[in-house]
Amino acid sequence: MTLQQAELPAPGPDARAASAALSRLIAEEIGAHGGWLSFARYMELALYAPGLGYYAGGAHKFGDHEAGGDFLTAPELTPLFAAALARQVAQVIAASSPQVIEAGAGSGRLAADLLTALAAMDCLPERYRILELSGELRARQQATLAARAPQFADRVEWLDELPENFSGCLVGNELLDAMPTHALRWSAEGGAPAILERGVGIADGQLTGVERPATGALLAAAEALGIRAPYRGEISLAARAWVAELARRLERGALLLIDYGLPRHELYYPLRDGGSLRCHYRHRVHDDPFWYPGLSDITSHVDFTAVAEAGFDAGLEVLGFTSQASFLLNCGIGDLLAASKVMRSGIPWDGAGDTASADDLRARGAVNVLISPNEMGELFKVIALGRGVPGPLLGFARADRVHAL
Repeated sequence: MTLQQAELPAPGPDARAASAALSRLIAEEIGAHGGWLSFARYMELALYAPGLGYYAGGAHKFGDHEAGGDFLTAPELTPLFAAALARQVAQVIAASSPQVIEAGAGSGRLAADLLTALAAMDCLPERYRILELSGELRARQQATLAARAPQFADRVEWLDELPENFSGCLVGNELLDAMPTHALRWSAEGGAPAILERGVGIADGQLTGVERPATGALLAAAEALGIRAPYRGEISLAARAWVAELARRLERGALLLIDYGLPRHELYYPLRDGGSLRCHYRHRVHDDPFWYPGLSDITSHVDFTAVAEAGFDAGLEVLGFTSQASFLLNCGIGDLLAASKVMRSGIPWDGAGDTASADDLRARGAVNVLISPNEMGELFKVIALGRGVPGPLLGFARADRVHAL
């Protein structure tokens, strides 16, 4: 047991039983494929296997530690995140179609707050469609919307798959990082450079890492990076394919994708050897994806250059790329915070005076987390890809970093 594992809270008996069932399923698939499974396929099963995977089981994922969640997303921190994002969504749907699709809606908090904010702007979409494959998450999203925004129930529908064609605005918050990723090792052992795919096998009855030479599209993508061995990292072919498919279906409008990641030249910088694969369990981060499969979220940083290329190659324009902090500030989150505080207590948002309420302090703290470079402000990025939408987009009016891609 590693030090990280020793510091993780012990799963309960039901959770351990579910993980054991998932482990058996994974072992069966490894056996059916000759003792080898790509890490991307393992990650797909660990996260999405029906009834057992992290996002497909019944465990609580989103929210603070006291609520039993494993991590907090931006919408969980404050409705001001959605209020700022709504200003950008409103611009997109005004230039295309009054339709919104949210891919991977988590707890449903963003949907509820975004609809509320758009209604306040007199820019309510005709349809708000949620692409969600997890039945457990759908149920939670429906409960959240019923509790927080019941007046919009007739506008919301759930999708099993993307429509063949759509116009409007698609929003994806913390979605790409959880798409299955391939793990690789660039080796210089024996004097002959090689690119090895890191996969999953079984040794002594336990899941373990195994390697084999990378081939096909994965090898081509790895060679294109020009990485000097030795190095370890990840490539998400799934994220690239998903963006390309969205681009094919988008007639007019934009994709707004928010996630943690970097441009390619920063993500694969030599000092980042080791990759960005991380697991999240009860607000703790660890690096063992084989620890109780199905109980931890598994993520990797997004290669935003690959996202931009996938959209561009499929005919979309890269409309903007910047940090979450710059995006939210461009969308007026400071003014929104000031207005919310003034409405509640008349206190300037700079906190002058000693009479700020607890709600004021929580709102200020939440916004600080969203925009601080030491918190989510710089770690998270926002990219917009579109067709037929005139610029400039509000969220990228200042500090656009498209040139860095």
